[in-house]
Amino acid sequence: MKKKPIIGITMGDPAGIGPEIAVKVFNHNNLHRFCRPLLVGDARVIRDAASRSGFALDVHAITRTADAGFSPGTIDVYDLHHVDLARLEIGRISALAGDAAFTTVKKVIELALAREIDATVTGPIQKEAIHLAGHVFSGHTEIYAHFTQTRKYAMLLVHGRLRVIHVSTHVSLRQACEAVKKERILEVTGLLSDSCRQFGIANPRIAVAGLNPHAGDGGLFGDEEIREIVPAVQAAREQGYAVEGPIPADTVFSKARGGMYDGVVAMYHDQGHIPFKLFGFEWDHRNQRMKHVRGVNITLGLPIIRTSVDHGTALEIAGKGIASADALYLAIKYAAQLANAKAVKK
Repeated sequence: MKKKPIIGITMGDPAGIGPEIAVKVFNHNNLHRFCRPLLVGDARVIRDAASRSGFALDVHAITRTADAGFSPGTIDVYDLHHVDLARLEIGRISALAGDAAFTTVKKVIELALAREIDATVTGPIQKEAIHLAGHVFSGHTEIYAHFTQTRKYAMLLVHGRLRVIHVSTHVSLRQACEAVKKERILEVTGLLSDSCRQFGIANPRIAVAGLNPHAGDGGLFGDEEIREIVPAVQAAREQGYAVEGPIPADTVFSKARGGMYDGVVAMYHDQGHIPFKLFGFEWDHRNQRMKHVRGVNITLGLPIIRTSVDHGTALEIAGKGIASADALYLAIKYAAQLANAKAVKK
């Protein structure tokens, strides 16, 4: 490619660690080597975060993407000027912070739809704060789906060789069990297989997890496997996908991490997230903080590219300068990779 992709990065909830990890990632020596990063949010919040973190970075506030310089040592901020610093309480949930986080996400989606940027990366948001501000969405994925008018989408988690997609995400456990349907399983299996090909895997091997203990054990512990999952696996095979399942959830993720499978279809949020975060997050007991927070969240099925950190706002450590920017850096790298692949495909 003649030009590196422009990646729009949201600052996340201004009361959380989002601004801090954004500043840290812009201080990374390699960031500008593979993309042209544009931070979307409030320039005053970012200046405050840079000051707290002790980084000698210039904050360049702009109101047009065309005015970004994309120079190392400078943070180009698409300035929405929507946070009152006098009222913002770091580490506290508030409607002020929630509204700022929501409008930032909405803006980055608008920029991507207008093709002013090539991909989007989202910092962590606080769902309760967004609801306090009057925006009733379950999370980033649902916001993106709404404003891009997308009906078929899914969450993909990526860390190293482990790739996990979900049949359902932000619903109750009871609703999640009811969502285990042949059509949906088949749909996300296709999305997962297609995304693996974008990452350079020519013939992806997909594992489909069972819903019940021991994948139902022949109907002894539930019949969802017999009624919905097995027919979905059979249909996927008929469509040419290399799929196995249902496989008991207590073993499938270790096998995938070891390389037996290129991706796993999880039946619900925690079934996929718990093993994923166990592999990607590392707690430092001595210093009482996370040593590593790795793992990227990618929304599949959208007309625009969206990757994200797979962690929250960490309000308990916000403003202390100890948050890890590992996941955000990886999310930007994946966004750039997907943008490059999309450009080549065109």
